[in-house]
Amino acid sequence: MNRDTFFSEQRDYSRYNVSKSDAARPSAVTDTQAEGIARAQEMNPDAAIHVERVRNVGPGRDKWRKI
Repeated sequence: MNRDTFFSEQRDYSRYNVSKSDAARPSAVTDTQAEGIARAQEMNPDAAIHVERVRNVGPGRDKWRKI
């Protein structure tokens, strides 16, 4: 089974990019992280989806978590 990996990452102005790990551009841009997750599941229900924990810790963003 081919399992793609999608990432939902917050942009600078409170929208979210949904992109594959090897993509140069996002596959989708959504208003909320939940919409981004739903969009990634629509594109490939079997995909592994990693979301950015939207909080700043130390010198940058917190780590990714898989849902």
